[in-house]
Amino acid sequence: MKLARFLLPTLFGWSATIAADLRVGIIGCDTSHVPEFTQLLNDPQAKGHVVGARVIAAFKGGSKDIESSWSRVEGYTKILQEKYGVRVNDNIEDMCRDVDAVLLESLDGRPHLEQARPVIKARKPLFIDKPMAASLHDVIEIFRLAREANVPVFSSSALRFAKATQSARSGSAAGKIVYVETYGSCEREPHHPDLFWYGVHGVEVLYTILGRGCDAVQRGTTPDGKIEVRGTWSGGREGIFREDNNFHGLAKGDKGQVAAGSFDGYEPLVVEIIKFFQTGVAPVAPEETIEMFAFMEAADESKRQGGKPVKIGDLLKKQK
Repeated sequence: MKLARFLLPTLFGWSATIAADLRVGIIGCDTSHVPEFTQLLNDPQAKGHVVGARVIAAFKGGSKDIESSWSRVEGYTKILQEKYGVRVNDNIEDMCRDVDAVLLESLDGRPHLEQARPVIKARKPLFIDKPMAASLHDVIEIFRLAREANVPVFSSSALRFAKATQSARSGSAAGKIVYVETYGSCEREPHHPDLFWYGVHGVEVLYTILGRGCDAVQRGTTPDGKIEVRGTWSGGREGIFREDNNFHGLAKGDKGQVAAGSFDGYEPLVVEIIKFFQTGVAPVAPEETIEMFAFMEAADESKRQGGKPVKIGDLLKKQK
């Protein structure tokens, strides 16, 4: 018996008739997320298989001045083609004609704005992997274009949806959270602000638990010379990100403290992405993502100013 077709909700002013499995396109085949996500969606035997969508098309992309991009794009493209039967398109516009939704996976955040434009023009729901862009300006512009076109867009690190972090966010165990510290890799890439490349994961955890409302950011170093960024939130709350080899952390509330900041794999994120594609409802508000990137740019500005606190509001006013 054939599965009935249905209409996506029109909450964002868009709709599309789709089959039981959404047809997904990928932009950028230069990150390990591409074969990982595709396996979760296309392989019913995969551990953590996510139902509801299949990757059917891709645009290779790739950046010639980032070794971790150009050295992997051909290999990952080959996996998509030979293992999962994914069609490779020469341009994004052609790919968008045959898909219901798009994963923008390009490792390099710099081309994300230009790569997002044809997707938004084609009115396809869009997930943008980390970093959403290589500047706060581009993050704001992508959301502006999406809002004007009534196209749903969201971006997130996989760490946002880990069980411990979500539990800390709910406050069920520790109560009202007043302090969070997260630890994680902060590998740098010279074409991006320092925290955008890998520090974004730890900062995403801060915002998952504390939400919006950070007033000022101050960057310093740990006793062993690694990056340490402190943020002061409204209501006397505080969040700290520290560079470390492993992802971990904790959240303190008025009832105690709990662990946070672990990595539970990609399945929880992919589940949320497909739910987003199906409903058009983003699990992360644009305003939160914008403030998070302002936090990371403020950390760079604080570094330039010798570790002085930088007001996030001032940074956002300059962008406007």
